[in-house]
Amino acid sequence: MPGLSSSRLKSMDFYRKIPRDLTEASLSGAGLSIVAALAMVFLFGMELSNYLAVNTSTSVIVDNSSDGEFLRIEFNISFPALSCEFAAVDVSDVLGTNRLNITKTVRKFSIDHDLRPTGAEFHSGSTMHLIKHDEYVGEHEGESSVTLNARNFDVFSKQFPILVVNFYAPWCYWSNRLKPSWEKAAKTMAERYDPETDGRIILAKVDCTEEGELCRRDEHGHHEHESYYGDRDTDTLVQTMETLVAPIPALHHKLDNSTQSIKRPAPSTGGCRVEGYVRVKKVPGNLIISARSGSHSFDTSLMNMSHVVSHLSFGLKFAPKALVDAKRLMPYIGRSHDRLNGRAFVNQRDVGANVTIEHYLQVVKTEVVSRRGSRDHTIIEEYEYTAHSSLAESVDIPVAKFHFELSPMQVLITELPKSFSHFITNVCAIIGGIFTVAGILDSLLHNTIRLVKKVELGKNF
Repeated sequence: MPGLSSSRLKSMDFYRKIPRDLTEASLSGAGLSIVAALAMVFLFGMELSNYLAVNTSTSVIVDNSSDGEFLRIEFNISFPALSCEFAAVDVSDVLGTNRLNITKTVRKFSIDHDLRPTGAEFHSGSTMHLIKHDEYVGEHEGESSVTLNARNFDVFSKQFPILVVNFYAPWCYWSNRLKPSWEKAAKTMAERYDPETDGRIILAKVDCTEEGELCRRDEHGHHEHESYYGDRDTDTLVQTMETLVAPIPALHHKLDNSTQSIKRPAPSTGGCRVEGYVRVKKVPGNLIISARSGSHSFDTSLMNMSHVVSHLSFGLKFAPKALVDAKRLMPYIGRSHDRLNGRAFVNQRDVGANVTIEHYLQVVKTEVVSRRGSRDHTIIEEYEYTAHSSLAESVDIPVAKFHFELSPMQVLITELPKSFSHFITNVCAIIGGIFTVAGILDSLLHNTIRLVKKVELGKNF
């Protein structure tokens, strides 16, 4: 019975062995076996490479963002010709939102024309309250302040430890409101601190329509100075001047080089680097950087809003590791996340006066999802954008405007993992297929050679 069972099992053998002495090795068979082995190795390598490669699918779907209805805009923009005293950041949108002069999340740093920092963070004085002026009816009395120009400005700045100058323009509404108070304060200070006998302080004025170069020199930091942000009535002006004079002893109008050190140090003004972030609704809107002051007027024909964008991006910052993981799936991702970075937009004055620089930004959300593991998980969510910029004349005050518009659709990039069982099946198919094809070719080659030999020997079959 044991022998019978064993013989029955042997009858089910699919791989019956041929005695070795009944097989015959041939040179053609050996060559075909080498070719088949090389083909197996090559196709196995191709299949392994395909298994290890990352496959993704890209689709466009309706935006289903989980980050709320607000979007964060981060920026770092340098304006070589805009003073930090007047730089203001505004946000508006199509729903009627208008946020003016945002300061809580915005920082300003004074820079020179080469974008180099010239001091610590700029903190403006209290300018948000209503500036107080004297109320005058009719013409004011005579002029007591000294008129300065490019020829005598440096003489007076060296002669007096404290030189208080009103840079004005006859066409400016605020300059005209200040003029009566300024002249009255100058008269009062001259009576109390005679420039001829005391020599500590003098009040002066410069007409910027006639001394434009001198006003620009002072604006861009050619002289040490402080800007005044307080009220503009006579009493306040006199009180401020008294405070400046108090620490300085009377000089009797005789100064030597040592008295120059008594001057109060002040930060230079020039350009401004504006950086920070704002939160906006996910609707079309504008990020606007402009010059604003509640107590100054601007000659728009002379304003220059040229700027360099060091950074401008939408959405939250993502960790470098997350970006590396995302690039594993999509190597080109992140290239449009900060498309304007490092670009300069300069007004060469060939367009005309009152030039506004506008940027039109189309923003699209991109989400990368991995399906490795038991469930899907988001690797990265980023906002990429395209940018088109232009310079155009404006009827209003020149600004730098960033008009953004978010797409209602988003790009979804999904990783498509591969099954290991599918890889094993393909490997088996490669081995079995090549082995079978090689056997067929060997049989054909062997029979063909035998037929040729029979023909050569003249045998009939």
